[in-house]
Amino acid sequence: MSEAAPRMATYEDLLALPDDVRAELIAGQVVTAPSVLPRHARVAGAIAHAIGGPFDHDSDGPGGWWILLEVDVRLAEHDVVRPDIAGWRRERLPEPWDTRPIDVVPDWICEILSPSNAAHDRVTKAQLYAQHGLQHFWLVDPAERILEAFELAGELWTRIGSYDDTAIARIKPFDAIELDVGALFPPRPAK
Repeated sequence: MSEAAPRMATYEDLLALPDDVRAELIAGQVVTAPSVLPRHARVAGAIAHAIGGPFDHDSDGPGGWWILLEVDVRLAEHDVVRPDIAGWRRERLPEPWDTRPIDVVPDWICEILSPSNAAHDRVTKAQLYAQHGLQHFWLVDPAERILEAFELAGELWTRIGSYDDTAIARIKPFDAIELDVGALFPPRPAK
């Protein structure tokens, strides 16, 4: 007698969780994470401001994007992620405002590493994003003060740059502006 396959969770299972639970759905399994540390939140806000300013908000910038923090993105029925920051070109996602989850794969995702999630972001989510055709992926390590940028080449990530906190760089897909990488991180402790 064969056993029935375990039931795969869906987005409805995520919605049934208490509001204060940070959770994603990976291969039909609910994956929870602790709330972020202040360092993580500071970096997310700084990136959203640095990129969102010229690409999402400013009328004088390049524009053309929606930059959103911590929204649910359904990649497939049993894969729903909540990237730290995600960006969509407006022509691909004209009106995201009252949609949950968003069913359009972002054009760019930035994950900010924490001690509790580094392997999940670097391996599990990076592979998932590649499988679903995400074109640009940034990993930011607040502890090491490094930003790594990747671009999808076929089904594999190609690193297009690594930047420490001394870099002023033009980084795809936002290479229309210079990004002061050091400004993304909290100030260094006084010596």
